[in-house]
Amino acid sequence: MKKLLLLAACLLAACKPADPSNASGKPKVALVMKSLANEFFQTMAEGAKKHQAAHAADYDLVVNGIKNETDLAEQVGLVEQMVAQGVQAIVIAPADSKALVTVLKRAKDAGVLVINIDNKLDADTLKQAGLAVPFVGPDNRAGAKAVGEVLAKKLKAGDEVAIIEGVTTAFNAQQRKAGFEDAMNAAGIKIVSSQSGQWEMEKANGVAAGILAANPNVKALLCANDNMALGAAAAVQAAGKAGQIQIVGFDNIAALKPLLADGRVLATADQHGDQLAVFGIEAALKALKDKASPTDQQTPVDVVTK
Repeated sequence: MKKLLLLAACLLAACKPADPSNASGKPKVALVMKSLANEFFQTMAEGAKKHQAAHAADYDLVVNGIKNETDLAEQVGLVEQMVAQGVQAIVIAPADSKALVTVLKRAKDAGVLVINIDNKLDADTLKQAGLAVPFVGPDNRAGAKAVGEVLAKKLKAGDEVAIIEGVTTAFNAQQRKAGFEDAMNAAGIKIVSSQSGQWEMEKANGVAAGILAANPNVKALLCANDNMALGAAAAVQAAGKAGQIQIVGFDNIAALKPLLADGRVLATADQHGDQLAVFGIEAALKALKDKASPTDQQTPVDVVTK
């Protein structure tokens, strides 16, 4: 009987999940991003990896993301995997401002610290879930307004423009659209269309082509990220309107720089993607060390032109 009890104890010990913090003596942080096909999130991932390499004695890092911007089920699954792996903190750029709240509530109930970056979680949905999650990121509305103001100086009151939005359920997409609207309305410029390109180049290309065909007097396309600005620029070129239509974006990805240099794109906003995850990671590490609840933190966003 004694041998059986000992055997049972050994089996239970073997089945118990390993605690990564006990194994290495340092916290394990998970970075969960949106589409890794988007250069912005590739840059974010590289910035996080460089930070961890420079602070290897302080924490371990798991980096992952989803295949496309709208694969919510995959991102929910990633959060669940990170909780199962026993991470101490999750730094997440949610693909949807509402749909990820439930799984993040489960993560927090399991003792995992959650930090929200890039796309802010919906305040009402958080409140309904009884969940408090700090947001570490830029003021997207202010950034988009600043980009829009650069464009407004190239136009005149009464000119027609169109907006190519991100995923409409994403808070940062909503805020960037609002910022563009703020700048256009203040300048008396007419917004004749606002459609979603779902953050993706190919989809934005089709949306832009449709807008140009339906609105021959459009003077500018305001794109809520640079991926979509690239798609819009290709549509303008294909329509034979290069040099006639201004384009602005948001993110300052490397692929956009040649278009800024030669004038195909007028301006974009740099929210310092290589540091955005780092800001969130540092907030998580400080909270874990201090055993304190982190607070919201606004990060910089700057206008970039030629």
